[in-house]
Amino acid sequence: METTVTDQQTQEAEIAEIKQVIARLERAQQNELPEAFVGLFRADAIWTTGHGKRLTGRDEISSFTYQVLPRAMENSTATYEVVDVLFIRPDVAAVKAHAQYWTLEGEPIGNAGTPLYVMAKEDGQWCLVACQNAEVRAQ
Repeated sequence: METTVTDQQTQEAEIAEIKQVIARLERAQQNELPEAFVGLFRADAIWTTGHGKRLTGRDEISSFTYQVLPRAMENSTATYEVVDVLFIRPDVAAVKAHAQYWTLEGEPIGNAGTPLYVMAKEDGQWCLVACQNAEVRAQ
């Protein structure tokens, strides 16, 4: 029985750390900080943007981010909320989030997003490894 409690406590602690990574992603985007955003990715990460652009490796992700993130939040902001975490292994997790862009007055802009982040824990830190942004379309 004690093992279950410990496993549950460990899992809750890992989820809290994962949520902190997504919070750092949110802050980096809201504050237009490309270096902080790119630093969340593993060197060999892959990312498909919400518009379907595939980026491979931190250098390519960095190049794209430095082009689009500065001035991206002049008239809006974005929020990200972790809605589900599936541990594939203790050090690998699939993380589903809810994303929303907002006007500076607090009105939603466009459709919500539903990014999927595959994350790995390396050297004691969770990082983004394979990410796919997607827009939620009305049916």
